[in-house]
Amino acid sequence: MSMLEIKDLKVNYGMIQAIKGISFHVEEGEVIALIGSNGAGKTTTLQTITGMLSPKEGAIMFEGKDITKVPGHEIVSMGMAHVPEGRRVFSRLTVFENLKLGAYTRKDKDEVDKTLETIYKSFPRLMERKNQLAGTLSGGEQQMLAMGRALMSKPKIVLMDEPSMGLSPILVQEIFRIIEEISSMGTTVLLVEQNAKKALSIADRAYVLETGNIVLEGNAQELLNDSSIKAAYLGE
Repeated sequence: MSMLEIKDLKVNYGMIQAIKGISFHVEEGEVIALIGSNGAGKTTTLQTITGMLSPKEGAIMFEGKDITKVPGHEIVSMGMAHVPEGRRVFSRLTVFENLKLGAYTRKDKDEVDKTLETIYKSFPRLMERKNQLAGTLSGGEQQMLAMGRALMSKPKIVLMDEPSMGLSPILVQEIFRIIEEISSMGTTVLLVEQNAKKALSIADRAYVLETGNIVLEGNAQELLNDSSIKAAYLGE
């Protein structure tokens, strides 16, 4: 049984069919990359999996349970976290307050405090700025905060939407190092990323999405060396 299984998913925006019947799976412990150009349907896919959008058809299975019609807050409680595109931090709250909000589904205060310590070790910059308003952080720091906030729910799987968008090359390296660290701690990762080269370099497997369809899938290293992928997504 796969940790996450998407079966013939179709999603509409009004009259437009954004997702046209895709199927894929994520195994426990994997890093899966979902790559494709702008408008391919990557963000829509993640939003549908986490209950922010309702599919027209198809099923979403998480640990063997059908979560297709489960509300988003319940999906978080089941062990799935979403790092949205554009960070979406609470700008008028402090770093600490943002992180604590990430644990709103948890009742184990002592364990929440332990998770917070772990987050501060993984993201030392957040520790340094814990009393600072999130809106005053740099783009890279806000991205780290969005990732840390998601991890505060102690998820089994974390879905990340364009974590490197708009960041400098040095910060992109840092963000991908953290994703690898998250994976090494046992959290499964489903990664949507415009930077296909970086995504494929850390992923186990990948799916290529084009205009709402999965057109290619396979081992990430093999796709990294695939001439059609290089031409279309890697600028080579």
